[in-house]
Amino acid sequence: MGPDVPLLNDYKQEFFWKRFPQTVLGGPRLKLGYCAPPYVYMHQLVLFLTPWLLGGVGTLLYQLRMMDDTHAGILSGALMLGAGATLQTLAQCVARRTGTVQRLPAARMFVDNILADEEEVEFTHCVAPETVRFVVPGKRFMVNVVLHTVLAGVLCGFGTWYLLPDRLSAVYGDSGVGLGAVVPVFVLSWVTLCIGEYSLIVNTATETATFQPQDTYEITPLTRPLYILAFIAVDVALRCGGGGVAELQVASQVLHVLFVALPVLWALGMLSPVDALLLWAMEQILVHGLGGSPMATNHRLVVMFLSSVCVAVSTFFIPSSLAVVLFTVAMGYILSQDLTQVTALFRGKKHDPPTLSLGWFSLPLSVLLLAGAMTEAGLLHQLSPSPGNLSLASVGFWGSSSVAPGPQVVVGWILIALLLVTRVLRELQGACVFWGLFLNPLYPRQVSSVQTFKRRTRGLRAAGLTRRVLLNFVSPLAMIAFLAMDTSLHKLHTASLAIGFTRAFRSVWQNSEDALLQMVVVVIVKLADGDGTAHQWHELGTGVQLIVVSLISDRLSQFLAKMKFALTVLITSWTETKQRRQSAGALLALNGALCPLLLAVVLLSALLAAPLLPLFTLPVFLVGFPRPQRSWPETPGTSCPCPDSVYYQQLSARLASALKHALANGVLGSAGPGSHFLGRFQDRVAWITVLERGYGYCTVNIKGLELQETSCHTVEARRVDEVFEGAFDRLERPGRFLRFLNAHWENSLTPCSALPVRVYSDARNVLTGIIDSPDHLCHLRSDFLKTLLWILLCQCLQDKAYSIRRAKGHSLQASGRKSQNSQHPEPPGPGDVKMPVASQGHPDSSSSPNLRGRDSSSLSSFADWSDEDDLFGPVPARKPVKMIMVRTEQSQTGLEPGFSLPGSAEIHSLYENMALASLPTLRPLGLGLGMGLGLPATDKGRENQIPTVTTNITTTTFIDPTQPLNFSCPHSESLSLPTAWMNAPLPPSRLQALRPCFPEEWFHFCLSRMVMQGFWEGEPEQVCRALQEDQVLRGLYSQVALSCLVALGADAAVPSPSLLFRVYCGDAPLSDGLDWLRANKELHQLTLRAFRYSVKLLIDQASLGPVESLEELYTTLQDYHNDWFIGLVTERGWHDSVVQEKPFLFSLGQDLTMGTYTGRVLSLQENLVQVGVLNEECVRGQWANLSWELLYATNDDEERYSIQAHPVMLRNLTVQAADPPLGLVMNHASVGVYCQT
Repeated sequence: MGPDVPLLNDYKQEFFWKRFPQTVLGGPRLKLGYCAPPYVYMHQLVLFLTPWLLGGVGTLLYQLRMMDDTHAGILSGALMLGAGATLQTLAQCVARRTGTVQRLPAARMFVDNILADEEEVEFTHCVAPETVRFVVPGKRFMVNVVLHTVLAGVLCGFGTWYLLPDRLSAVYGDSGVGLGAVVPVFVLSWVTLCIGEYSLIVNTATETATFQPQDTYEITPLTRPLYILAFIAVDVALRCGGGGVAELQVASQVLHVLFVALPVLWALGMLSPVDALLLWAMEQILVHGLGGSPMATNHRLVVMFLSSVCVAVSTFFIPSSLAVVLFTVAMGYILSQDLTQVTALFRGKKHDPPTLSLGWFSLPLSVLLLAGAMTEAGLLHQLSPSPGNLSLASVGFWGSSSVAPGPQVVVGWILIALLLVTRVLRELQGACVFWGLFLNPLYPRQVSSVQTFKRRTRGLRAAGLTRRVLLNFVSPLAMIAFLAMDTSLHKLHTASLAIGFTRAFRSVWQNSEDALLQMVVVVIVKLADGDGTAHQWHELGTGVQLIVVSLISDRLSQFLAKMKFALTVLITSWTETKQRRQSAGALLALNGALCPLLLAVVLLSALLAAPLLPLFTLPVFLVGFPRPQRSWPETPGTSCPCPDSVYYQQLSARLASALKHALANGVLGSAGPGSHFLGRFQDRVAWITVLERGYGYCTVNIKGLELQETSCHTVEARRVDEVFEGAFDRLERPGRFLRFLNAHWENSLTPCSALPVRVYSDARNVLTGIIDSPDHLCHLRSDFLKTLLWILLCQCLQDKAYSIRRAKGHSLQASGRKSQNSQHPEPPGPGDVKMPVASQGHPDSSSSPNLRGRDSSSLSSFADWSDEDDLFGPVPARKPVKMIMVRTEQSQTGLEPGFSLPGSAEIHSLYENMALASLPTLRPLGLGLGMGLGLPATDKGRENQIPTVTTNITTTTFIDPTQPLNFSCPHSESLSLPTAWMNAPLPPSRLQALRPCFPEEWFHFCLSRMVMQGFWEGEPEQVCRALQEDQVLRGLYSQVALSCLVALGADAAVPSPSLLFRVYCGDAPLSDGLDWLRANKELHQLTLRAFRYSVKLLIDQASLGPVESLEELYTTLQDYHNDWFIGLVTERGWHDSVVQEKPFLFSLGQDLTMGTYTGRVLSLQENLVQVGVLNEECVRGQWANLSWELLYATNDDEERYSIQAHPVMLRNLTVQAADPPLGLVMNHASVGVYCQT
């Protein structure tokens, strides 16, 4: 899209210009967009002027001296109360006649309100129900009907009293303002009052300052009246004080002027809604007045605010200064902890969202640290000189050379040294230094592996650990020592000092780094003021001084960040060609001409801690309304889930673990609440927000952005990669000095560090030349039969393992419960991960509870197997395998003439058209040859022709499912398969033709391996011989395996690639036996899994080389089960495997546009995730514009200008990272990270 894309499309422009006048006037809809009778406008005009008419009655009577000002206000209020009650009664009656006023669902309220605004009303006459509903919509809740009506009367009464002409003359009498100024103030003030009354009692306008997506409890009508009452409250305080307070007099004069400008402030959206204002006020008081931190949720904010206020009030009433010191140190430490996690620790519950905490061993450490801090504070306070023993010089003038430095001065110098050391150690660990202007020469560059990175950052990690110890242990104790020896502690019975020291002792723990900086500033001021000229500053006391320094430092840092953001918007609107609109030159000239106004807007937004709002992200700046630091009203955690969300779900937990150490060591800078970070790895972009921080813990919110990259997303993601490459790879640039400059300093993203994170690496390959090659496809049939036999044997052994477990009486209660109801799975043990076996085979595999189980690396133990264990079950260790040497007599290599086993087929029936001399020689079964197991080295099951076998295939029996199985070996019963698996509706001749394909060597090899794992009692060699010589067992498995092969349609010697892909996806073509196979769901799932294993085996052999031995094949199949998920991306098993962190995942796909088959492999390994810090004011400003643009202007056009790619501000990524419904977050996780040692 070009830079001159419309800011609002034609429809939205028309809608906006209908809504904005309504907002300015408080609710009257004077521009409808369709023809309406004149009485509709007259009704609204009369109702708008009603407060002025009713208030004029009281004003006129007062001016005529017929009643005093109080009675005049009461009369006007009573008249307004009656008018409001009449209107609301009429609205409710009309609503009951035509339909009850219904409460709109929260999820649809915003959309429905927009549609209601656009609905065309057909008016019949001036008092028709539709006219009344249009003019006075009414309230949804009866309690609001009463509350708003009473408040309307109170507002009109106080407003009349507030705006009496005599009162206005008295307020401005001393300033020499004449009647010419009072009259405009009187008239315009009544306009403001009428706007507030109309929005309260008649119809509420949509506010430009919208915080909540929907007004569920009708709070918006209260916003304007409450601001009016706040202005009146100052005048009430002035009158109650007798007018003797000069400050109140000045405040009243200023507020009377601002009262006139309230409609403009409401229209510009500079005044917060009631809910946002309360949350913002509590947050500011908690942080700067009580020493706390912005909280992650509204509930935590309210609870922490009330708790902190109670502590401050208690401090004021404690008589002893020593008790105050001990109490504030203890309460400061306790309130700086995450008490919800401590409570969960005692209850033994796991929290959701997950928490990376220290566990129980942190409690003794915390108690020991708190005891040491209280002991230190108490001793130093008792040993410090009392005010009666101090001279004025020793108290106030630290810099005097005639006075020996006291212990507090020495501690002050220690604090300065600690600040310098901790700041230097923090800067050394980052990729950039000096606010991102220079690259850190000590940071490793061009690191290709995690091991190399860890080795080369060993020194930086040592610096981080040193900083952690200094900041978490030494600095709090030093600051407590400084405060405990302060002389102003003896004057705590003033409210300001009580609050100041409560905050000081709290901030020592809550935010040690910022507290250290603020305390050092106080120390430097005291040291610099050697002659004691700043008497008023010293009289404030150290506690109040720290509050002032905290406010100044916070507002100064916000001002600088906002100025950088404003300059970025201004400069890039011209330098970025794709951002240069036709109006760019005019806007730049206008901002240059109004530079003082621009500075005033930036300064005002910094003073109010409000976002700087660039309208449509253009260089047109407004002051956004003050709101909590996290910018959004709802509790973090809402997301727009999609199939790709699972990758962020896995990444969030691992990234949080890496952030634990990075935040503790200072790798990411100060990382205070409100900080935003961007993590990048391959195609994944994680947005990290710090919500709350205390002593040893930090709550972060990790959001995953979309993986299906749009063009805008791709442009910004490419710039993010360039920024990180410039810092971490540091390509050589000309000039010795330039190579240390950050080439992307102007970007809102500043690189911090690379974090080792265990995350999935995504590799996608085109399988051209592999999956479509006949040389490779010819091995598929043999591989499938071998894989299926292995899976079937393992399935039987799993059932046997469960029967052994039940026989031994392990877990009787769990076994009894499962025998009654198989729906109740046994809870996994520690470290076990449960995953359905069939999840790798079929999307509906979760319906088979018998096929669920746990991952394992061996089959040698059954102690922990259950009826829901996987095919291959969990085994803690693999036993050494003893190779079995079984030899048969030569007499067994052939059959005597005329001899035939019952049910066998003569060899001539298979090869009736061939001469016997041309048949391959049948060799005896010899398990002592070749590769240690007696297997022929030349037979790997890879030939297209009939394979050479080790026993006479004519001895293989057909299995009649209607007859009982007569096994020659008693141990074969445990390997028996269900009867339904043997009755495939296939002609015997077809199966007989495929008998030579049965891999008998492999079948014997699997039996020998499983015998040595202790499944059967007796001598292993004898058991193995008996199983291998059981013709019925061999015929059973041959018949089932070949039936599955035919049912899938994969019996061709060289299947086609399309057939392979269809069968892999579970969409086998219609063939004989397919319905039978699908009817046996368990067998179908096992067969599909075997086919997918064989496809993966085919690809691996084509890429890595053929399997050299049966032992290698056996190990490969075990590896597939233990470490791989082989299936489809769309299956539930893929999602579960990612969550359970399966080491590898494989999926087969097809690119229809290119006509190729593709393979996708996810590998779980430790990789470097690059993390950078974002300009938080840039983020808040763009989010403020997004909130205004979507919630007020309803500009949801996907091609709008404000969502286009901006490589410097990262506008598209920032919009995506907003909380839903405004953003496009794929995964949302709030994680408490405990980062203390």
